[in-house]
Amino acid sequence: MVMMLMKTTAIANSNIALVKYWGKRNSDLILPYNSSVSMTLNNLNTKTTVEFNKTLSEYEVTINRKVVKGEELARVANHLELLQKSSPHKIFAKVMSESNFPKKAGLASSASGFAALTLTGTKALGQDFTVKDLSILARRGSGSASRSILGGFVEWTKGSMSDGSDSYALQIEKEAHWPELSMIVTIISSEEKKVSSRAGMSQTVKNSPFYSAWLDTIESDVEKMKQAISEKDFIQLGKIAELNAIKMHATMQTTTPPIIYWEAGSLSIMKEVLKLREEGIECYFTMDAGPQVKILCQQKDIETIKSRVTEINLVKDIIICHPGKEARLTEDHLF
Repeated sequence: MVMMLMKTTAIANSNIALVKYWGKRNSDLILPYNSSVSMTLNNLNTKTTVEFNKTLSEYEVTINRKVVKGEELARVANHLELLQKSSPHKIFAKVMSESNFPKKAGLASSASGFAALTLTGTKALGQDFTVKDLSILARRGSGSASRSILGGFVEWTKGSMSDGSDSYALQIEKEAHWPELSMIVTIISSEEKKVSSRAGMSQTVKNSPFYSAWLDTIESDVEKMKQAISEKDFIQLGKIAELNAIKMHATMQTTTPPIIYWEAGSLSIMKEVLKLREEGIECYFTMDAGPQVKILCQQKDIETIKSRVTEINLVKDIIICHPGKEARLTEDHLF
């Protein structure tokens, strides 16, 4: 078979989990202990261009206009070699990727990054995969990337097979199902976090006394969240998402040594959300492995909440998001 090589570009949106993924049963295949549910975000995205070239002697990778080396380069290279697994000859590639939001800061940049890399990488090799297979491949780069292949509201099923063949993302509802659902993403810090999500998960599974309690309640959270999404029950969705995030951070904070992603600004926003609820404005917070707080609200309340959050001087930026599209190809190449 002759491999058809071409330059291709894909755009993938980030996703924020409403019911979190935290902990792996298999680190090599990135298989989770629990299922998770997320919302793909329309205004946080990564664009990636890939071109395989037989004249190259190494991978050339640029992320956000910076040539990457070391561990970051190795992750990209390993993923591109995974995509070439069925090929008898390895071909190096040039990769350029840009995101419109900070990376490694708790905004799921690896999700949009590896989803975009998976889609554009397979197309650059002349391969066609189903959405299920793309999700499985993306998962091998970053667990949450399995969800960014799809748009709208997504469940990543944990699966039970040892080879990971039943651990992939499924769409619960398309983005058009609930366009007025909003997420106010607050940026507290654009710096890379000191403890990566991978390291944090591993440490939590090893020694948090609360991790077993996390697993005891998580699948119930998943089912209730799916129902809330299908029924467009905002209050139920917000309550589940907020408590689920608090439970996840409780497992991190009770590891040895403790992992605390919260900053002063994070706490200020969380308290402001609670105060807004006391005043009758329905909104809820969620947080991932990083200091950024995401506020779930309805379209009608965005300006009120944004105005209040803007008054917190530790907030550096605010991005308004709604349910976003699936990963897709574009002709607008980066090189």
